[in-house]
Amino acid sequence: MIGPILKDKVAIVTGGAQGMGAATAILFAEAGARVVVADMNESDGRAVVAGIEKAGGTAMFHKVNVSIGAEVDALVRATVECYGRLDVAVNNAAVTPDTRLLSEMDESQFDRVIAVDLKGVALCLKYQLSQMIRQGQGGSIVNIGSVSSFRPQPNNAAYVAAKHGVIGLTKVAALENGAHKIRVNAVAPGAIDTPMLRNALAAMGASEADFAPALSLLGRFGDAREVAQASLWLASDLASYVTGTTINVDAGYANR
Repeated sequence: MIGPILKDKVAIVTGGAQGMGAATAILFAEAGARVVVADMNESDGRAVVAGIEKAGGTAMFHKVNVSIGAEVDALVRATVECYGRLDVAVNNAAVTPDTRLLSEMDESQFDRVIAVDLKGVALCLKYQLSQMIRQGQGGSIVNIGSVSSFRPQPNNAAYVAAKHGVIGLTKVAALENGAHKIRVNAVAPGAIDTPMLRNALAAMGASEADFAPALSLLGRFGDAREVAQASLWLASDLASYVTGTTINVDAGYANR
């Protein structure tokens, strides 16, 4: 059972409609936060909110395309209008990785991945940081990277570049905002059992048993809640002296 380590905090979780984002939103609500589930997928996002409320938590849904600055601005404004402030954010929204060799790059696909997975994080940081600075009481932001932030993968040039960039954004944001008592960190998940991973396996005709031993020293895929737990620790005062760092939740894959 999670204790109320985010009691009365207000948290935004982008990409909160499914997978790691949904697990994070649910866990943060269990920890006492008032959660804004932000996503393009309205039906699944509202279902996550309904589940949180059924369990006794507090949440709202806001539809957002994180690659558009005006929409991210509106997300932060709506959060403050509803709950009065912003204390925590988890920037998790991402799209499916590209699938071609760099020499065969599809420009529109490359642009879409960079727009959401990298620019989207930058825009979220811009508006979240601005709000936290105005409040003058600090805050905590967690950006979701990937093992691809450290290890290249073939056929994923845009995704690898974006996730490397997320770590760079995290370091710059931490450097610039420590004086405001705003901590900015990242979590880098490995092979996590999410709909995105399952769809990729299905497309290859492969199974967890085929791939888990190569992607995990523990011989299994991770659970989305295991990633959420790392984000929860970084978001909470338990990590009060931690900023500008990345926690790998990858069963050792990045170090193989």
